[in-house]
Amino acid sequence: MSDPHLLFETPSLWQEEWQWMPEFVQPKIKPYAEIIVRFDSESDLREFSKLINQRLTSKTKSLRIPALILGQQSGTNLRYVDESSISNLRNK
Repeated sequence: MSDPHLLFETPSLWQEEWQWMPEFVQPKIKPYAEIIVRFDSESDLREFSKLINQRLTSKTKSLRIPALILGQQSGTNLRYVDESSISNLRNK
């Protein structure tokens, strides 16, 4: 069996390819404020949901004000594909 320490001493392929690349640093963005809201009844929850125009249920743990629109701010509308993927889609 080989020495397990060699696993960490041998440069990985990504380390060899990542020479002279900039470091990626993404600072943690903290919210301006956080508020805990408690409701006495389901009707109160529904009324609040209508007021803020967001879907809330008894299982909802958090929400954002203003609401995030998927694809516009979160990057969910971005996809990475290669040439073969594009030609496969065109042939279907």
